[in-house]
Amino acid sequence: MLRCEPFLLFDGNCAEAMTFYHQCLGGDLNLTKLGDTPMKDMFPKEKWERLINAHLKSGAIEISATDWMAAPQYEPKQGDTYAIFVIGGGYNELKTVFDKLKEGAQTDRFQDLHNMPFGTYGQFFDKYGVHWIFKGDQRG
Repeated sequence: MLRCEPFLLFDGNCAEAMTFYHQCLGGDLNLTKLGDTPMKDMFPKEKWERLINAHLKSGAIEISATDWMAAPQYEPKQGDTYAIFVIGGGYNELKTVFDKLKEGAQTDRFQDLHNMPFGTYGQFFDKYGVHWIFKGDQRG
């Protein structure tokens, strides 16, 4: 079953921000540094201390976040620092919705659904400029 939650993008201060939100909201906070994942070799060493994933769950509130990992030509700016995070069971579950929403999507940062070490992943900015990020399990 698909679900959505806010996804925040920070520029090196994700751990600080999410720790603050955890102090305010309580619940469980999980922080994962890029350098602690199999994906680390896909990025320069200077980014290994950045968070690749942060997840806060407090009751019905869930917030996911990461530090900015995009190429240098895409520096974070207001409006680029949040997304709608669509989470599902796997590729097949995400594909139908992904294909509908991608109609007219911007092409410069489009990433079609594909497998990553952590599961299925894809993202784009839709024709209205809204950033969508999709994540699913490894299974189909």
